Amino acid sequence: MDRHFNRIFVIVLDSLGIGAMPDADRFGDAGADTLGHIDRAVEHLTIPNLTKLGLANLKPLTHAAAVEKPLGRFMAMGEASNGKDTMTGHWEMMGIETKKPFITFTEHGFPEELIRELEQRCGREIIGNKAASGTAILDELGEQEINEGKLIVYTSADSVLQICGNEETMGLETLYHYCEIARELTLKDEWRVGRVIARPYVGRKKGEFVRTSNRRDYALKPTGPTALNALKDAGYDVISVGKISDIFDGEGITACNHSHSSVHGMEQTIEIAGREFTGLCFTNLVDFDALWGHRRNPVGYGEEIERFDRKLGELLPLLGQKDLLIITADHGNDPTYTGTDHTREQVPFLAYSPSMEAGGRLFDADTFAVIGATIVDNFGIDMPEGIIGRSILQELTKGDAYESFYCT
Repeated sequence: MDRHFNRIFVIVLDSLGIGAMPDADRFGDAGADTLGHIDRAVEHLTIPNLTKLGLANLKPLTHAAAVEKPLGRFMAMGEASNGKDTMTGHWEMMGIETKKPFITFTEHGFPEELIRELEQRCGREIIGNKAASGTAILDELGEQEINEGKLIVYTSADSVLQICGNEETMGLETLYHYCEIARELTLKDEWRVGRVIARPYVGRKKGEFVRTSNRRDYALKPTGPTALNALKDAGYDVISVGKISDIFDGEGITACNHSHSSVHGMEQTIEIAGREFTGLCFTNLVDFDALWGHRRNPVGYGEEIERFDRKLGELLPLLGQKDLLIITADHGNDPTYTGTDHTREQVPFLAYSPSMEAGGRLFDADTFAVIGATIVDNFGIDMPEGIIGRSILQELTKGDAYESFYCT
């Protein structure tokens, strides 16, 4: 078939929202603005590559000026699904609208019935059972877990059940086994969480604990086929970088690359861009969210954006006429906002290909699913039944992109 693009790269800057959605007050997020508040909180924000693609044209910034002729085509996207978490955002990108949000246990921890059953099945007393930072809870309870044979269970703002385990005293396989038990138990509707996460660490005392890269996620399978399944079933490559494969529980993935940082994820993406493949490279860069958003650190978040921008400068020269790059986010996580939760925000859509004759603004979309729909349209594949989204391939490939028409 005659494809517009042979290779499509989708990079998710995890949590980089660009302003509250109209229904943000329903989620307790009125006034949230991840990128805008970071821009105002830092002394500088040096992002020349994002700027030339049109980010400052899309979102007015203090430290970066809009450019007269942006290289990219851009718009804001709203979320159709009922939620503001990682799985909901990524699943919607690939066509699934989530109407019933995943359960979170941030306020009171997990129900006593679930904790007792998990203790019985694992043979260890559970400690923690609250929302916490992964590093803080190790400092608080790591020694007790090691010395008394306990099991640290905690949650976060996401719909997750996380279990810590010391690689030297508990062992990785034992930790993974406990997580498999937890995944089985939390398939029940009343305890249904999006992910169970194994959080291995090393060290023997407070101040020395370090989480390792042997994290493993046990996610729910998507509620139906996605654009990723359509691509894979049609024989195209679907290469995941970061936690993408975990988010989709491996569904629709042909090759998986785990990352130990967002910089590493970009290095992997750059390496993949040097190869020949036909299909999609789908990258999640989690440090924006995990290291800076949840920990309410706008300066660290700004520095992470700058690190990404430098790596973006290495990726752009590797893109050819038949390549398309899409940069987006899955939700917000305003580091200046109250609490530690995600925030209900619009997200950016920046698209670039060397084959584009002009950049410019597109009309905003009311669903992230334009991404998956555009990808399958490019490869001439039918969308799986029951998923949402309409393609904007024409708006990305025609000569003049300025104010091109799009509505969902």
